[in-house]
Amino acid sequence: MSTLALKGPYWVTVRQYRRTLWLAVAAVAVSLAVIGGLRIWDAQTPDVYLEDGYRVPADENRGYETLRLALEYGGAWLLFLPLLVGAFVAGPLVAREFESGTYKLSLTQSVSPAEWLRSKLLTASAVALLTTLALIGVFRIGWSRVSGSYGLSWADRGSYEATGIVLFAYVLAAVAVGALVGQLIRRALVAMAATGLVMGVVVGVLGTFRWSFLAVKTATAPAGPTLWTPENALTMESGLLTSSGARFDRLICWEEAARTPGTDTTEGLWGKVEAQCQARHGVTTQYVDYHPESHFWPTQLIESGILLALAALAAFAAFRVLRARHP
Repeated sequence: MSTLALKGPYWVTVRQYRRTLWLAVAAVAVSLAVIGGLRIWDAQTPDVYLEDGYRVPADENRGYETLRLALEYGGAWLLFLPLLVGAFVAGPLVAREFESGTYKLSLTQSVSPAEWLRSKLLTASAVALLTTLALIGVFRIGWSRVSGSYGLSWADRGSYEATGIVLFAYVLAAVAVGALVGQLIRRALVAMAATGLVMGVVVGVLGTFRWSFLAVKTATAPAGPTLWTPENALTMESGLLTSSGARFDRLICWEEAARTPGTDTTEGLWGKVEAQCQARHGVTTQYVDYHPESHFWPTQLIESGILLALAALAAFAAFRVLRARHP
C-alpha cells in the first residue's frame, strides 16, 4: 500500500489543496443527487404511446421537463469547467507560489524546479480529468432519457462537449495554459483572470468553427414543400437552386412580394407573386446543407487534436520559461 502513496512534491500538492479536492468531490456528489433524484421523479409518471407506437413523456410529467432543463443548463455550465480549471492552476497553484515566494521552500527540499512544476501539473491534471469523467457520467445518466429533445441534440452546445471526449482535451489545455500564464504574470488574481479570458476565447472560437472542420453533405429536391434533412442531422443552410445549379437568394422574391400591392391583405397573393418571381429566375430545385450524426466523432477527434496540440505547446513553453528563470 505504501508504494501507492503519494510522495514528495505530489503529497505536498495534494495536502496543500485538499479543500479544493473536497469541493470537487462535493460538486460531483450534489450533481449526482440532483440528476438521480430527477430521474426517480420522472419515472413516477408513465410515458404515453402515440397511434404510430412512438413513446413520449406524458404532458403532466413535470419530472421529465425539470430533468430536461437541468441537463440543458448543466451542459452549459460544463463549458465553464475548463475556465475554472485553468484559473485555479494559473492562480492558487502556480502564480500565488511565486507571488508569496513559497516556491523557494520546495526548491530547498532536493526538488528541482522542473520536478516542482511537473508535480503540480500532473496532480492538477489527474484531479481535473477524474472530476470531468465523473461529471460526464452524471450528465449521461440524465441525457440517456432526454437526448434528442429541444436543446439537447448531439450537436447542441453543452451536450456536444459532455457526451464525447473533447471536454477532457479542453481540461488538459486549461491546465497547460494556466501553468504558462501563472509563470508569466506571477500575480494570482491577474493570472486567474487572464487564463479565464484565454480559455474563454478558445472555447468560443472552437465552438463557432467546429462545424467547418468537415465538409457538409447536401440534399436536394424539386422546389416546393419544405425539404427536411435526414433524422438527427444538423442543418447548416437551406435555400433554392436555379436550373444552372447556382444558389438563388430567395430574399429577392420576398422583397418583390413585399412591394406588390395587396399581398398583406389578399389571401394567397404573396405565395403567387413569389412563385412567379422564382419561375422568372429559373428556380427549379431546393437544397439543404447538413452534418449527419456520423460527423460527431470525427469532429470530436479533430477538435480534441487541436486542443491537445495547444496543451503540448503551452506545457513546453511553461517549462522553458521555468528553466530560463530557474536554471
